[in-house]
Amino acid sequence: MTRIFGDPSSFVPDALEGFVDLYSSYVQTVPHGVVRSTTSPQGKVAVVVGGGSGHYPAFAGYVGPGLADGAVCGDVFASPSTRWAYDVAKAADHGGGVLLGFGNYAGDILNFGLAAERLRAEGIPAELLVVTDDVASEGQGANNQRRGIAGDVVAFKIAGAAAEAGYSFDDVVRVSRFCNDVTRSMGIAFEGCTLPGETEPLFTVTKGHMGVGLGIHGEPGISEEPIGTPQEIADLLVDRVLGGKPDEAPDSGRITVLVNGLGSTKYEELFLLYAPIAAKLRAAGYEIVAPQVGELVTSLDMAGASLTVTWLDEELETLWTAPAQTPAFSTGAIIETTPAEPYVVPEEATVSYDGTSADAAASGARIAGLIELVRDALHEAEDELGRIDAVAGDGDHGVGMARGSTAAAEAARKASDAGAGAASTLAAAGDAWADRAGGTSGVIWGVLLRAFAEALGDEGTPDAAAVAAGATASVEAVMRLAGARVGNKTMLDAQVPFAETLAARVEAGDDLAAAWQAAAEAATAAAEATKDLRPQIGRARPLAERSLGHPDAGAVSLALVTRTVAGSLT
Repeated sequence: MTRIFGDPSSFVPDALEGFVDLYSSYVQTVPHGVVRSTTSPQGKVAVVVGGGSGHYPAFAGYVGPGLADGAVCGDVFASPSTRWAYDVAKAADHGGGVLLGFGNYAGDILNFGLAAERLRAEGIPAELLVVTDDVASEGQGANNQRRGIAGDVVAFKIAGAAAEAGYSFDDVVRVSRFCNDVTRSMGIAFEGCTLPGETEPLFTVTKGHMGVGLGIHGEPGISEEPIGTPQEIADLLVDRVLGGKPDEAPDSGRITVLVNGLGSTKYEELFLLYAPIAAKLRAAGYEIVAPQVGELVTSLDMAGASLTVTWLDEELETLWTAPAQTPAFSTGAIIETTPAEPYVVPEEATVSYDGTSADAAASGARIAGLIELVRDALHEAEDELGRIDAVAGDGDHGVGMARGSTAAAEAARKASDAGAGAASTLAAAGDAWADRAGGTSGVIWGVLLRAFAEALGDEGTPDAAAVAAGATASVEAVMRLAGARVGNKTMLDAQVPFAETLAARVEAGDDLAAAWQAAAEAATAAAEATKDLRPQIGRARPLAERSLGHPDAGAVSLALVTRTVAGSLT
């Protein structure tokens, strides 16, 4: 991939441009995603799906009549930002409400959840379809639930078919969530995937073995087993999936089956695997309805496959076999459509900072300068942060922090040049960071900086007490958003000691430079100590043992930011 994508910074927008040009009869471009290029009835429920890129044909490949109305695409393996999800949902809305569908990962939950809150605040009904099909992560995924993998396809198809059939908003939500409840998946990998621009895979598998229970974001499996014959692999997958049969599964004896290739395992091999899977399922008394074999939800160039089973009742079967035409999934009779008007991007509102005092404007300029220093430090540390994150995650933390801080620095300088004070400058930086970085860290840093900003104010120069109050407020905001606590092996393990030390030293009478320096040292020590912790939440949780001996990437980056700022205050 390196030869093609040497600089991955334009990977997502360039990929979308090529996709839309190729499939313009199905989709048209909107900011950070696609919507249908054909009309839909007013009042129809809109199904918007999404997540990180790197999983094609998920997610943009499933937009079209009978399936999704829009798709929002984050950077590779990173959740799209709240703003991106909101923008695509607004573009796809037909007045009947919006169902936002995605896999069960912390960044997606945060960003799509906040986007849904924004839609509801505007009077648009909005609900989440969180796909939780992976039996390997039972009790270990985000929010102590299973991860979402190839079960996305079935849940999205059911939701899209229900919306196309004219179901009410509540009924689209009901039937799609029930579909998720009765869907289970399990995956294996023979080789890890390689991020665009990198030369080494995110993980390796011992020669002659396969990773069992992998994630679709480059996470290694939860165990390794010797590679078996197709029959032995089929036995493993079927036994694990049927062993996770949900209590609420219909007893019709009818199921649909997906054998999904993860990127480098191609069709003949998948057919070779499907044959013993189908035979074993039929021997167990099941009738298979409209199975799918192919690349449905990939993980870049990962070598491997997954099995998905959905237990069907009459309603689910009708919706699963209903017509649909999208770039990557077509079935049944052609749905008659007419072209839609080209989407017009709304103009951005301009912000005025008239009336800001000279002292306040100088504080805004100081903030902008500090964020530029942070940007430089995070760019320098990008590879190391990615390496730490790849131990038990997807390796995107360094890229996300670099992109987020770059956008933050540009926004902060623009606000400062327009005369913004400290709070407005820092708030602009936080919003830009969240929008550009996406993922879990993006939304968290956006919330962190906004909460910090509100404590600073735009009047004059913030004193040490205001800065300490901002640090405390940022901790409270992150805890509310992420549901994490100290000891969960997250950035809070460094952020809390930083804020507490800063507040204590300021209260003891230290000046801001001395207090911040002591707080940065506390954050750095706490970040290093996370190597002895097991992750309790998020994508790394299923691989907690692998994480031991390695610090948390979020805590390390938080400590780096505090040290960078400390160096400019002394």
